[in-house]
Amino acid sequence: MDNAPGCDLDLLQVARDIAAALRVRPAQVLAAIELLEAGNTLPFIARYRKEATQGLDESALRQIEDALARARDLAERKRTVLNTIEQQGLLTAELRARITGCQDKKELEELYLPFKPKRRTRATVARERGLGPLAELLLRQETLNRSRQDVLRPFVSAERDVPDAEAALQGACDIVAEQWSENVETRRWMHQQAQQARIVSRVKRGKNEPDSKFAQYFDHQEPLRRVPSHRFLAMQRGEAEGVLRVGLELDDAATVEQLRRRLIQNPQFEFCDDLRRTVDDCYQRLLLPATESAVLQELKEQADEEAIAVFARNLRELLLAPPAGPCVTLGIDPGYRTGCKLAVVDGTGKFLAHATIYPTPPRNDTAGAAETLRQLIRQHQVRWIAIGNGTASRETDAFVGQVLRELGGETRKVLVNEAGASIYSASELAGAEYPDLDLTVRGAISIAHRLQDPLAELVKIDPKSIGVGQYQHDVNQTLLRKSLVREVESCVNSVGVDVNMASASLLSYVAGIGDKLAVRIVEHRDANGRFRNRQQLCQVSKLGKKAFEQAAGFLRIRDGEQPLDNSAVHPESYHVVERMAARLGTSARQLVGNAALAARLDPREFVDQRVGLPTIQDILVELAKPGRDPRSEFRVANFAEGVHELEDLRQGMVLEGTVTNVTRFGAFVDVGVHQDGLIHISELDNRFVNDPSEVVAVGDVVRVKVLEVDLNRRRIALSRKQVL
Repeated sequence: MDNAPGCDLDLLQVARDIAAALRVRPAQVLAAIELLEAGNTLPFIARYRKEATQGLDESALRQIEDALARARDLAERKRTVLNTIEQQGLLTAELRARITGCQDKKELEELYLPFKPKRRTRATVARERGLGPLAELLLRQETLNRSRQDVLRPFVSAERDVPDAEAALQGACDIVAEQWSENVETRRWMHQQAQQARIVSRVKRGKNEPDSKFAQYFDHQEPLRRVPSHRFLAMQRGEAEGVLRVGLELDDAATVEQLRRRLIQNPQFEFCDDLRRTVDDCYQRLLLPATESAVLQELKEQADEEAIAVFARNLRELLLAPPAGPCVTLGIDPGYRTGCKLAVVDGTGKFLAHATIYPTPPRNDTAGAAETLRQLIRQHQVRWIAIGNGTASRETDAFVGQVLRELGGETRKVLVNEAGASIYSASELAGAEYPDLDLTVRGAISIAHRLQDPLAELVKIDPKSIGVGQYQHDVNQTLLRKSLVREVESCVNSVGVDVNMASASLLSYVAGIGDKLAVRIVEHRDANGRFRNRQQLCQVSKLGKKAFEQAAGFLRIRDGEQPLDNSAVHPESYHVVERMAARLGTSARQLVGNAALAARLDPREFVDQRVGLPTIQDILVELAKPGRDPRSEFRVANFAEGVHELEDLRQGMVLEGTVTNVTRFGAFVDVGVHQDGLIHISELDNRFVNDPSEVVAVGDVVRVKVLEVDLNRRRIALSRKQVL
């Protein structure tokens, strides 16, 4: 049975199925599968194997990888199901064919349900009491031409705890109800009926506080088909916190009547009235709860999928936020009672100095704080001041602004999203990086690093701790982590990594590297000095040919021996650049970075059996702008003077702010008052907006108009379309 027909994975058929779903050619999918099976990473395949996949992008490759994993899981589950049913001696040829031909895991579980080991039920007890044959008689519904008592009398047995005919009939009906409820066609029919249901949310007794965050769901219902993911997740959270009870509401009377017509075939059957009551019991006790559970689980999975996609998109925007660049930066972790922690880092991110100042209540030492800040700025020639956007941030921002105005010069300040900084500062990684510094100083360093290069700093934090969505703790955590880690890997590899400056955290996300190799690269660099060329990576312990192949194109070596090492051109294609240079009568070093020379080349002239046109075109792009950073130009929002708290906002104000989160129902914007405002989807643009991510992205600087300020609920309603 381990090699049961139909259970082994047919990669060709899997490729056909995936290709149909993605609307691409099976040959493309099969090539991608073969590359994945050979241990290649998604970023590597997407960037350096375009000829093989005929241009499949990273999104398509992700879908292929996921579909392949699902196909493997299904094949493995089929083997388990077939083994279990065969061991019970119940595996017929017809059932085997249905299981092996099944293409959906949900359908497979429905086929397996009658044979699945289950807890002790009323039907189980009835079978133990010898009432199975009576249940079979009831299920056949054949006219008996005998009295009820004659039919039931043989099943009455004090020894088997069946004291009378009614007890025998009830036990048999319990078996019938369970068999009906486990019938595949009946369960599918119930699932179809449930699609017309309404999802209902009710407040639990004693939990109806009027200011509850779940107040809008105390008596809420809407069609199941129309409930958006964010609303369902909110109801689910309310139920998890013991405030709400969430369920489905069907037209029970109409559904039961239809179910009777489906299940009762012979109106002349002597036990017809008993079967009608059994239909009612089957519906209320078994089918309805099972259907409700399955439908809500399905809705949860869909909501999770949508929410995770939103979180991943927000994370991507946050990671690819424009870097301020390699300038001396002073990070400030603001605070009231404990003061503001200051940390200065140089252009490479190296820690230089720290201090604590108290410009805010309760100490209000603005004079001493200003002198300390001026000294640090002058001593280290600080170019940027990064201020964390948490507690006391606006007061600190106003204080720093006053000092900078008095100083004059080119030093500028900016508020930085500090989500997750406290988690990083208390982590083992932060302790290893700065063992002699207090947690709060580490936090200030992290804030400075975030401004210099958000991607390099944010990779040190668990992605779900960065704060990229409202319900990240409510969705499937395994899928969330997989999705967010993938997004981090994609961002890191699209930007590229300076192997001589990168932390082990950043290197670990490079294709083919991973945590252990990243540590070995850093240790090798510390022991032997900077890498002068990509080939020297092969000297790192345990970094073999496969890892080098996957990683080399994404690692950069600035000012090295080989100029192509600071580009996205893979070492396997260096010979192509040599041919290009020879065609132009120049050297490869002269060609790299010379857009005018590169423009003179015809890519078709360099296509051969090893290198196709897509790779040649990518090489020419890199030669024109080697190591080009795909991130946009750095820009910051200018918060309004005198607007520091929620109470400072007035209806009609026009402000500038930074988008912090994008959801299905709108976008949240930081306008500098410690509470993000919401631009509802209807207020995003003058045209109809179906998906907010089409209009704004995390990190965007936007102008907004204040529509409403609710001080009690601490909510701000904003409009973008009214200031366009």
